[in-house]
Amino acid sequence: MTTKETDRIPGASETGQHRGRRWIGADHPGYKWVALTNTTVGMLIATINSSIVLISLPGIFTGIRLDPLEPANVSYLLWMLMGYMLVTAVLVVALGRLGDMMGRVRIYNAGFLIFTITSVILSLDPFHGGSGALWLIGWRIVQAIGGSMLMANSAAILTDAFPARQRGMALGVNMVAGIAGSFLGLVLGGVLVTWNWRSIFWVNVPIGLIGTVWAYKSLHETGIRRPGRMDWWGNITFAIGLTALLAGITYGIQPYGGHTMGWTNPWVLAGLIGGAVMLAVFCLVEARVAEPMFPLRLFRDAAFAGGNAATLLGAIARGGLQFMLIIWLQGIWLPLHGYDYADTPLWAGIYMLPLTIGFLLAGPLSGALSDKFGARLFAACGFLVMAVSFAGLLVLPSDFSYWVFAALIFLNGLGGGLFAAPNTAIIMSSVPADARGAASGMRATFQNAGMVLSMGVFFSLMVAGLAGTLPDTLTTGLTAQGVPAGAAHTVSQLPPVGVLFAAFLGYNPIQHLLGPDILGHLSPSAAAHLTGREFFPHLISQPFHDGLVVVFSLAIAMSLAAAGASLIRGRRTETVAAGSPSPAADSHPATTAPATTTAPSTGVLRGRVHDSAGRPIARASLTLVDRSGRQRALASTGADGTYELTTREPSSYTLVVSATGHHPRAVQLDAEAGPVVPDVTLAGLGNVHGTVRHEHTGEPVPDAQITLLSSAGEVVASAATNPDGTYTLQNLAPGAYTVVTSGYGPVLADVTLDEGNSREVDLEVGHHDTD
Repeated sequence: MTTKETDRIPGASETGQHRGRRWIGADHPGYKWVALTNTTVGMLIATINSSIVLISLPGIFTGIRLDPLEPANVSYLLWMLMGYMLVTAVLVVALGRLGDMMGRVRIYNAGFLIFTITSVILSLDPFHGGSGALWLIGWRIVQAIGGSMLMANSAAILTDAFPARQRGMALGVNMVAGIAGSFLGLVLGGVLVTWNWRSIFWVNVPIGLIGTVWAYKSLHETGIRRPGRMDWWGNITFAIGLTALLAGITYGIQPYGGHTMGWTNPWVLAGLIGGAVMLAVFCLVEARVAEPMFPLRLFRDAAFAGGNAATLLGAIARGGLQFMLIIWLQGIWLPLHGYDYADTPLWAGIYMLPLTIGFLLAGPLSGALSDKFGARLFAACGFLVMAVSFAGLLVLPSDFSYWVFAALIFLNGLGGGLFAAPNTAIIMSSVPADARGAASGMRATFQNAGMVLSMGVFFSLMVAGLAGTLPDTLTTGLTAQGVPAGAAHTVSQLPPVGVLFAAFLGYNPIQHLLGPDILGHLSPSAAAHLTGREFFPHLISQPFHDGLVVVFSLAIAMSLAAAGASLIRGRRTETVAAGSPSPAADSHPATTAPATTTAPSTGVLRGRVHDSAGRPIARASLTLVDRSGRQRALASTGADGTYELTTREPSSYTLVVSATGHHPRAVQLDAEAGPVVPDVTLAGLGNVHGTVRHEHTGEPVPDAQITLLSSAGEVVASAATNPDGTYTLQNLAPGAYTVVTSGYGPVLADVTLDEGNSREVDLEVGHHDTD
């Protein structure tokens, strides 16, 4: 009988299955690097497409023949900008939960395929005007579904594939790929749109095809599955609430009636209030359902709650930054320095490269260092660096020296890179293994929702800043060039959001607004000056800078708040996440309890997991397996060590229990006896540590190979000494061992470990073996 993947014991390797169609086994030493490379490509392609359209909008509007100043077209522009991020914000949690249930690799592979197919469809847009815009918006939403599948499950796949000592580095690379993708999209979009606007979608196709086949042939389901039912009520209330809230923010940016923005629009108010109410209902639903999509219990962990709070605050701080910097470069600074409007998307992307470089330099380095030194300091310092960069941008004049600007955005990217990797590692390592898909989706939800919220907030603050000085500035500037006062007043009533979009799209609206009748009555030199590339950017530069002061002030406040959230998260998360196989678990089979307890009839199985001293063990992983080896239920213990498992039919079961720092145990549940509550005692794991020194000089010996042998002569653990000669062998079950150091002439020492003990074994070695 063939065993289905969903019925395997959690953590079991897939190597025995599908060996013929896989390129590399899950137990191969190089598999984790294959998983890292593929998920990095997946995150890059998903996040590049969140920004590649942003900088390409001038070419897209020209290509589909859409007038950006037409009031009815503002909605198209906003949905092209924010629709992709809105969909990913709504769906990533549900798709992460689906990955926990059906397999993370399966959902991830489907995401690659959907993303690739929709990229082809987007590039084939056959329409113009509003119909062409709707085609792009609709298929971008479908593309965002594929992108959400990639985002929601990539971090969980890596957490399953990498040991805890390398998890910060791996998740750091993944997080760097995700955020760097949004930066790289600016450069890539700027280059491609000068050739053909459709090429921004063509570029996805070969990458998507390679990634899809590669993922299907190489990735394995190595994580814990959690069979169960979809939380439909939770998904529905969450989707409606978040969509209504973010859509309300999106439409609140648009003018309404005689107002510069739409915050008094009844539909906007209904969306904001209704969305907030629906999200409150969602929280009530999640607190009551058995299998929630958004496990609120995870927020009891200070690391998880603090990490996600910092993620949200950080996304708000920097989410609208790209948009503001692009407007600054594309609509003001580049035209003032002689660049043609047709070339500004390309040069805006190039001039933003220091932001990307700073992030790419800091991200992987901070991930690797946080594995060794802890994450709090790196995360907090990252936000403090970002706050300093925002302060520098705040005082920068609108017509700045580029090298000062480049240094400040490099500093901003550096701060973002310092924070991203350690924060992701702490969030993902703080949850039980069977909840990693949901946790990955929750992290991405806070990230994407913060980005959309940031764009709405930044837009509103910028429009508010423009509204105070823009009308007078436009009137004064136009009349100085001979434009009649009545016509100048009419132009000055242009909504601030229209000015922002005109600047963003590299478009001088003066010729369109004044028309040939007024321009024809002006002197040729005045008309040429009004419609030239420098008049409009120069006119709006000071009002725009007034808005930037407000925007960057908020960004500084959010960065400081995020730094505070990073600092209060408590101690560094344990090195091995609950539910992950420990080295001891790999070396010793789970021991069966000497006595059996009773298997439950259909219903709920409750009990407690504690150590030998009776202390409760939190976040222990429990797996209920039937006689055929199929997984029937999964759970993890709460802070008080209690657990709850739901069984579907009376039977004999094996309950497998494991926890970080303890030896795993299997308990047989007997269906023939009367009901007994199965409490489980786990023996604590110990460690052996010490220092290796030269026997003659007493100097510490680095890179000496330390091997720990069991009483049966089997290798249990191994390590190389650090530069100071120290070593540590962790997660060891009680028993008798032999410590061996080789490479300097073998030296042996016997050691006996009691439950949970730590033993120091120092070794002295002789001459160095030059071979």
